[in-house]
Amino acid sequence: MAKRAESFNSLAEPMRSLRRHFFFATLLISSSILIILSKLDVFLVEHARILVIDALTPAIELTTRPISLLNKLIQQIRDLHYLQAENSRLILENKRLYRWQQVVQLLEAENLALRSLTNFTPPKDIEFVSARVIGDSSGVFVRNILITAGNKDGLTLGNAVVSGDGLVGGVIEVGEAYSRVLLITDLNSYIPIKIDRTRDPGLLIGNNTRAPRVVYLPLYSQVVLGDRIITSGQGGVFPSGLAVGVVTMINDGLISVTPFVDWERLEYVSVLKTGYDGIVRSNIAKLLPSMIKRPKTLTCFAK
Repeated sequence: MAKRAESFNSLAEPMRSLRRHFFFATLLISSSILIILSKLDVFLVEHARILVIDALTPAIELTTRPISLLNKLIQQIRDLHYLQAENSRLILENKRLYRWQQVVQLLEAENLALRSLTNFTPPKDIEFVSARVIGDSSGVFVRNILITAGNKDGLTLGNAVVSGDGLVGGVIEVGEAYSRVLLITDLNSYIPIKIDRTRDPGLLIGNNTRAPRVVYLPLYSQVVLGDRIITSGQGGVFPSGLAVGVVTMINDGLISVTPFVDWERLEYVSVLKTGYDGIVRSNIAKLLPSMIKRPKTLTCFAK
């Protein structure tokens, strides 16, 4: 069997060699013929080339279509990956912008609150310090607030505290970095005032409500609804001319005043370094010797 295989291989080898030489000779002859034809008749060669291309185009298109689809699929995968990354980036950016929006809104509200202080023009030659309200210690029997200014800012007892709307109260306790302010509505608050229209002096006393009362006006003072109340400066308590409020009720000799200050929106205040002694709490008659208490029956006028 081995001898037969060797005999067969010895016979097949010349045939393979002859076939290779024949194939090479055929290619060489075909190339020569094509070169000769291209030199003799260009139109014929061009026409043959077009026929070959037309015949092969469907096959080429059929072959390249899967490749094109694969390329599109790869591109879609790349786009999807990019969109996922971009979506994650936009989510983070949106969160960052939202945080900045919160900061901007806070700063805008703070700016509006600070701008309200510009409505107040302090008396001439009186220094003032701006402070933020950080706590409201108001209760049933007390009305006071904490502010972010103290000894380090030069504050002393009795300094007047105002907002952009009007008088808030006076400093009753001073720490190194904070102070406590007694509001004009507190039961212990007594502030010398006057009617802006008539210049009649009196005293504003707190009653732990939103409407403190005016007492010790001159007899038969012609107070009317809507009269503006300002500080008188008497007794060395507060500077003269600070806006306090407006008369909103006159009933059986009792005069109620609505302060100009919006207590619900009180965020920033200015403290006047007046150097006065403090809020009056006693000896009212000695403070205002020229005044006597208003009688229960009082002639008042309405606008």
